[in-house]
Amino acid sequence: MQDTFNGLGREELEKAISKATSLGAEYAEARLHARIGMEITLRNNELMGVASIDEVGAAIRVLRDGGLSFASTARLTSQGLVEAVERAVAQAKRPGLGTRYRFSEERLGHAKIEVVAKKPFDSMDLESKILLLKDVWEKASQAVRETKLVSLMVEYQEVTEVKEILTSDGGYVYSSTPRLFIGITATLVHPQKGSLQRSIELGASKGLEALEEWKPGDRVAEELARLERVLVEGTEPPKDPVPVVLGSEVVGLISHESAGHPMEADRIWGREAAQAGESYVKPEMIGRERIGNENATVVDDPTIPGSYGFYLYDEEAVPARPRYLYREGLLYEPLHNRWSAAVFGAKSNAAARAMNYKSEPIVRMANTYLTPGDYRFEELLEEAGNGVYIKSYMEWNIDDIRWGQRYVGLEAYMIRNGELAEPVLNPVVEFTTKWYYSSIKAKSRDLRFYAGICGKGEPAQGVPVWFGGPDVLLEPIRLGVAPRK
Repeated sequence: MQDTFNGLGREELEKAISKATSLGAEYAEARLHARIGMEITLRNNELMGVASIDEVGAAIRVLRDGGLSFASTARLTSQGLVEAVERAVAQAKRPGLGTRYRFSEERLGHAKIEVVAKKPFDSMDLESKILLLKDVWEKASQAVRETKLVSLMVEYQEVTEVKEILTSDGGYVYSSTPRLFIGITATLVHPQKGSLQRSIELGASKGLEALEEWKPGDRVAEELARLERVLVEGTEPPKDPVPVVLGSEVVGLISHESAGHPMEADRIWGREAAQAGESYVKPEMIGRERIGNENATVVDDPTIPGSYGFYLYDEEAVPARPRYLYREGLLYEPLHNRWSAAVFGAKSNAAARAMNYKSEPIVRMANTYLTPGDYRFEELLEEAGNGVYIKSYMEWNIDDIRWGQRYVGLEAYMIRNGELAEPVLNPVVEFTTKWYYSSIKAKSRDLRFYAGICGKGEPAQGVPVWFGGPDVLLEPIRLGVAPRK
């Protein structure tokens, strides 16, 4: 993107770093960060609004005398950068109680990464984009027969994220990444059977070519037709414990919530307790405590091409790689930035992410998933025999330490004699993290991903992620039933 930062570049970043060190900073980091694009919102086929996204600025972070400080500015001039540096250094005071911040020593990147869209965002005009989104309503409303589609919200966002990062200890990374997102929320109502709501989120680090892969109108229509049948014909789940097959969407959410979040090192240490929650994991449990069986391997990998959470270097210029959070049931590797790595006596695994130039880098997930197995889906059903298949979820809850959790199924079916049978309405699975990861009997070979925006921090930061996994077969469990709405 031409002149994204008002003519500022590496030379001005070097001056900012030099200024910070001359004022006494032992470490300094300067980041130019832009998110430029647009969003479109429709409700029930009516255009609600079109808005531009224009977040461009600079971020400075420094270590001085054991104190860590952050400052940002939207004033993209050499003087604006200098003033941000001066603020950051001035407010860097060593915290109390003997705490002293330090960063781990790392081999930092020196790279330029540009994700090139096959179909750039400007290859389609605004009117055509609006018509494509209206097609979702047309196909969705034609797909239902016995219920009423009372609400369909469609949110479209295209953003190009550009970052240029320089650190005082030799890191330099320039990156440019297009990201496309569509969020769809549909509500179906039946006069006697009640209602249900479905949210679908599609996201990728790609251009408009992703629309051809997603086919959002067809996808929503096909799913609503199935959900209408669940609402109209669905029966209550069995009362006795039964084997349960969880669909990859549910498995992905569980992986994100009960493996990704509790293995964020800042949560483990307690830094996030008042901001985003705690963790059942304690530092002494890493590498020693087994939380699941041999099927419980959960990976977080920012390097998956085209993924919504894609990056090759984090905001501290550390090279990214797959991180094994749980490895065959063992609590294996927390997500680290350079601060938490120093605290734990470890190395950073490139988990430092910031939402925009106004946000400090904190420990975040990227693309979190349970590794696949070698079963075909039909073999999972045969193995279950008689049970319940829960393909997608309607709502979920998890406690503050990521231990007790509950998921309400949306599209679900009975399994009878190893085959899918009649739909089941609102089955509820409730378990602890250890029970779940210890009760995975088999996994399908199909690895699927789902998009989302993960929230964390104070002030809150939302960053793009994928979560996913295979379909899994669980040991028998007693299902609850959520009340009809």
